[in-house]
Amino acid sequence: MKGFLAMILMFAMAAALVQGQGTRVGFYKRTCPRAESIVRSTVQSHFRSNPAIAPGLLRMHFHDCFVQGCDASILIDGADTEKTAPPNLLLRGYDVIDDAKTQLETACPGVVSCADILALAARDSVVLTRGINWQVPTGRRDGRVSLASDTSNLPGFRESIDSQKQKFSNFGLNTQDLVALVGKPFYLALCFTSMFKGFYPVNIPLVLSLSILFFPLTAGGHTIGTSACQFFSYRLYNFTNGGPDPTINPAFVPQLQALCPQKGDGSRRIDLDTGSGNRFDASFFTNLRNGRGILESDQKLWTDASTRAFVQRFLGARGLPPLNFNVEFARSMVKMSNIGVKTGTNGEIRRICSAVN
Repeated sequence: MKGFLAMILMFAMAAALVQGQGTRVGFYKRTCPRAESIVRSTVQSHFRSNPAIAPGLLRMHFHDCFVQGCDASILIDGADTEKTAPPNLLLRGYDVIDDAKTQLETACPGVVSCADILALAARDSVVLTRGINWQVPTGRRDGRVSLASDTSNLPGFRESIDSQKQKFSNFGLNTQDLVALVGKPFYLALCFTSMFKGFYPVNIPLVLSLSILFFPLTAGGHTIGTSACQFFSYRLYNFTNGGPDPTINPAFVPQLQALCPQKGDGSRRIDLDTGSGNRFDASFFTNLRNGRGILESDQKLWTDASTRAFVQRFLGARGLPPLNFNVEFARSMVKMSNIGVKTGTNGEIRRICSAVN
């Protein structure tokens, strides 16, 4: 009963959050009644053949919202657009958005924005991995500007928790939002090649190093999906005094080293949420508590007191007010999906998502 009431409260908060921003639940009810069902069926179809598109679409939505706001600028093709920036080189799911847009243009020409398709697809991805379903406010319009240089807004790899919190705060998101949201969605910058030195085995080609300067940051979104060994293997060998990262559970180190040998295949992918990599749930936070976070930035959520408190609340720790991860994730998603939205006469409804009209 409490869970049901919490969900009702979450939906009410979602409606309140979007008042005055021009988005609302059911925006296409009259102009394109099948909009959400078309997106949902498209995501489902692609998911059946490639489940990896679920975390990919979720991550893409985050990347879009933190650069120019949630306006689908990440989808635009061209030289020096967001799509070409290092944080976005490994994103997947563009074909899903294009497929949904093609079907929507047939059903309702010039009505449904690419930005809304992406927001809906991110929600549907969570549902397909057995996470919570929530109402997505729609009515966003598409942006006309996409610059690779703007991706510097994304939090940086190994950036302090305090710095990450400040960047989230700049977008109206708080520490709880950071813990619930960050992770799967974001690729974080190491910045330049000079920072690369010493983080990875010297046999990694320079061209590869330039393509992985951006890493997934930590948190709730990391309950689904994988990471390549090259993103975290530095923690396993010669991290401090010739040994592994001391924040990793010592009993977990041999398991990771077996999966990611020191001179092994850096592209091999490992579940970010050990034991529950394909399911959207709170077990990710249990792994952090037990020193089993795969990424260094993930484990920082436990080692930093300000974020650890929220991890504990998601786990229902005794003596702290409990938080339902699914409900709070949905609430934070609604907040984030309204960052810098373009509505009314701002922006446009693109005919194809990869190019401005």
